[in-house]
Amino acid sequence: MTVSYTLKVAEARFGGFSGLLLRWRGSIYKLLYKEFLLFIALYALLSITYRLLLTQEQRHVYAQVARYCNRSADLIPLSFVLGFYVTLVVNRWWAQYTSIPLPDQLMCVISASVHGVDQRGRLLRRTLIRYANLASVLVLRSVSTRVLKRFPTMEHVVDAGFMSQEERKKFESLKSDFNKYWIPCVWFTNLAAQARRDGRIRDDITLCLLLEELNKYRAKCSMLFHYDWISIPLVYTQVVTIAVYSYFALSLVGRQFVEPEAGTAKPRELLEPGQEPASTLGDLDMYVPLTTLLQFFFYAGWLKVAEQIINPFGEDDDDFETNQLIDRNLQVSLLSVDDMYQNLPPAEKDLYWDEDSAQPPYTVATAAEALRPSFLGSTFNLRVSDDPEQNVQVDTSPGSARPLPAAQTPLLGHLFAAGAPSPAISLRTFGRARGVPRTPHLLRFRAEEGGDPEAADRIEEASVGSGDEAGEP
Repeated sequence: MTVSYTLKVAEARFGGFSGLLLRWRGSIYKLLYKEFLLFIALYALLSITYRLLLTQEQRHVYAQVARYCNRSADLIPLSFVLGFYVTLVVNRWWAQYTSIPLPDQLMCVISASVHGVDQRGRLLRRTLIRYANLASVLVLRSVSTRVLKRFPTMEHVVDAGFMSQEERKKFESLKSDFNKYWIPCVWFTNLAAQARRDGRIRDDITLCLLLEELNKYRAKCSMLFHYDWISIPLVYTQVVTIAVYSYFALSLVGRQFVEPEAGTAKPRELLEPGQEPASTLGDLDMYVPLTTLLQFFFYAGWLKVAEQIINPFGEDDDDFETNQLIDRNLQVSLLSVDDMYQNLPPAEKDLYWDEDSAQPPYTVATAAEALRPSFLGSTFNLRVSDDPEQNVQVDTSPGSARPLPAAQTPLLGHLFAAGAPSPAISLRTFGRARGVPRTPHLLRFRAEEGGDPEAADRIEEASVGSGDEAGEP
């Protein structure tokens, strides 16, 4: 049974996740407690051996081995290897769920395209959707242990109503060395073509739409089968497992309490001026290695998460409820193509027929939400300049006759003059900063006086040439 706690985290509150730590079913404690107890037992055994059973010389050798193991454990890139692997497994887990075939789209197309209120029309619609459900049952039997235990033989599939005895004989007479979940899909296409010939499907476009939906449904069945067939490469799973086990095997020895090394502190006469003698005290003797146990809990738990969801079609707590999906799909699909066919409620005017703007009512618990202003964009309340000159629309094309207004720099305007032009170089004056600037009255001459355009161009070019010459050193 899938463990769902969505309602418990619907609102973020103090200690929201803390309440989830007390659950047992689907928890990390249930997955990891055996390995955790084994790790504690091995650590305690090594600790007792070091403290009570070894001689002084043996303790010295053991301490050297422990320090070596502690240094070697840090050389294993456990976080990188394990994190990337778990990410890959989680993405694969969700992709497998989205590959489970659901007949919702297909049943809507069948109900809309296969016509007839008589027994023949009803038989066609129910048979078509039954073939689709039969294909999903056959593929789920080959990938899910729960479904296989529910339908261990084809006789159980017949008894469940997904297949008739004649269909079973036809199914078993077709010899193939491969999975035959696709056979009901072929039956579906042939029956749909027969319905088109009989006029139950009005045109070829509708038939094409029906077969397209079937192909999408069949593609999900195929993808689900291939996810079960093609696993994550075994070498990657082995690398991650060996990395985790090796890390904690080294930690069992390396994280033990050992006596400090003798002679590590320098004599006082060899110390530099101002240097204090090093302490000969070692690490604090913690009989319970709390940080090591937490580290085991996190990393080994991470590996257990990947172990549980790498195949979500088993019988773990968080595996997919495939049997309930089969029940739901059969019931909903038959209801939609049979009882709901041409069974429509009368069309009536809605409640807001004569209103310009629809406003559904709120309850007392949600009335405060109606007082909140609607979101109209992050710049809706932005305050813009009230200066009319800043809001004048100008033409910025190269052939424009109207000059751009002088850009204002607020800081320089406050320091020097209110109308001081910005020292920034515009696109129109770029490259002419050293020469005489273009005189705006020439531009006004071209626009307002209506003079000869060619003469005005010659005047402008002469002014530009004189400006370039004046700007030369």
